[in-house]
Amino acid sequence: MRKVEVKPYDEQWISMFETEAKKLLHIFNAEIIEIHHIGSTSVGGLKSKPIIDIMPVVKDIKQIDQFNNKMILIGYESKGENGIAGRRYFEKGGAQRTHHVHMFEIGDSQIERHLAFRDYLRIHQDVSQKYGDLKEELSKCFPDDIASYMKGKEQLVLKIERKALTWYKSVRK
Repeated sequence: MRKVEVKPYDEQWISMFETEAKKLLHIFNAEIIEIHHIGSTSVGGLKSKPIIDIMPVVKDIKQIDQFNNKMILIGYESKGENGIAGRRYFEKGGAQRTHHVHMFEIGDSQIERHLAFRDYLRIHQDVSQKYGDLKEELSKCFPDDIASYMKGKEQLVLKIERKALTWYKSVRK
């Protein structure tokens, strides 16, 4: 069973991202255009489940499936699109997950969505604090129920995401 555990921000999450990013760059080599640390572990001070979310941006998403066996060799399970068209998603660690990899082809709108959310939380510490507090509260209410945890934060995430996208587009002009 997958436990829902939210922890205080940990500086080690940065080095965990960097270590894993090097492994991905080695496997995918020229397919990767850029690679981003996303999700809550990428936002300083934000309470989070200790799972490192990584978003490689690739040239051609159709080429990624040929690397599944190499990903298995470094501990990942391929989940295909896993509910988001055009994505390739990998998990590491089974029930004790340590990493998620979300790959998108350059130009996919999901890239902007993830970067906007991350950057907005990095700049708007009050929103980050509110989001972290909600996640911590939900993890205590639903320590053995990831679906209820996710459902509990859904409305706030959508609200933040809308504001983040508007903000992101305005600062990138």
